[in-house]
Amino acid sequence: MPSASTGAPTTVGALSSPSPEPTSSRLAPGVPGYRRMSFALFSAGVATFALLYSTQALLPALSGDFGVTASAASWTVSAATGALALCVLPLSALSERFGRVRLMTLSLVVATALGLLVPFAPGPEWLVALRAVQGAALAGIPASAMAYLAEEVRPKALVAAIGLFVAGNSIGGMSGRIVTGWVSQAWGWRAALAAVGLMAVICTVAFRLLLPKARNFTPGPLNPGALARTVRGHLSDPLLMRLYGIGALFMTVFGAVYTVIGYRLVDAPFGLPQGVVGSVFLVYLVGTVSSAAAGRLVGRLGRRGALYLAVGTTAAGLLLSLADSLTAVLPGLVLITAGFFAGHAVASSSVSRTATTGRAQASALYQSAYYLGSSVGGTLGAVAFHSGGWAGTVLLGLLAVLGVVSITLYGSYAARVRERRPMLSAAAVHH
Repeated sequence: MPSASTGAPTTVGALSSPSPEPTSSRLAPGVPGYRRMSFALFSAGVATFALLYSTQALLPALSGDFGVTASAASWTVSAATGALALCVLPLSALSERFGRVRLMTLSLVVATALGLLVPFAPGPEWLVALRAVQGAALAGIPASAMAYLAEEVRPKALVAAIGLFVAGNSIGGMSGRIVTGWVSQAWGWRAALAAVGLMAVICTVAFRLLLPKARNFTPGPLNPGALARTVRGHLSDPLLMRLYGIGALFMTVFGAVYTVIGYRLVDAPFGLPQGVVGSVFLVYLVGTVSSAAAGRLVGRLGRRGALYLAVGTTAAGLLLSLADSLTAVLPGLVLITAGFFAGHAVASSSVSRTATTGRAQASALYQSAYYLGSSVGGTLGAVAFHSGGWAGTVLLGLLAVLGVVSITLYGSYAARVRERRPMLSAAAVHH
């Protein structure tokens, strides 16, 4: 889930309470171990998102090899993101008991081992099943990484450390798609997935060798009852629920577009080769810029104004992408990507300001909504493409965008009602 400043995915522990340990025991630039820690978490980020979305650029090749529709092939992505969404919250609780480093290491080892098995899947059902287990394993990274940083890094250095980690997320997601695109064009999709698996092996080894031992982690008891009460409290908060809905709907658009864009670009009138289609994911770099600008947009336009701008940008990109010309489709993807990352950055950062207690769980719930949106968007986007072509996928995206507008308008109405209540009460007392 993107962070407030970068647009990369915000992880659960980033919102945990500060470590009670003295600041002098924590890492910072110039302190031994800080650089090793930064590159270790960067490597974890690269491996996580390269593995998570490894099949997204390969969907047309999977459809051709297995003889399945776009909607069936899309489950190789949706199963992984959906399983991750379901497992983030329980794994965040396990990290409190068994330690961040232990859980991150186990997650990466299991997910990487599965990444080496995935290329040998004999059929689409096996591929989807392996990807689901892989997504569940990867949930341990967002459930632990930011908590580790919050505990081990000095407050003034925390933003820079988080920035390098989320940069690894973005680079992993982008490079994994690009690598699979070009390798698949030369040697097929199985070789492409094997290449991502080997890249994950290198990143996992680097992570384990470089990451310093946790100094400030204190194990806590597992308390399912307290966790359930906290989650119920967040789910009964209207503002948090609106933010979860906004994050899920933005990701529905993004998941739908990038799950099926490959099918459109390999078909007529474009007829692009698989490697070039994979390189389209370089557009992700636009998201880094737009999410970084989200803070300034909120300062100028307010949170709702920034959301409306993000929605308008996304909708304009969807409409522009309808044209059968690369000179329109590529700028359309740029606008969709910029709008998504900006809107997601606004929504995700608002969660931390809204939740006054149980912030780790509030962030975990946001991530669950975010990745469920990715799963739903990928699956429904492929169904819409199968039945109505690219126009069907665009229609789905516009409906999701309309949902964001509706939620934001309702939030504005609810805020005005809350503001009027004190005045009406004062007027009643006066009379």
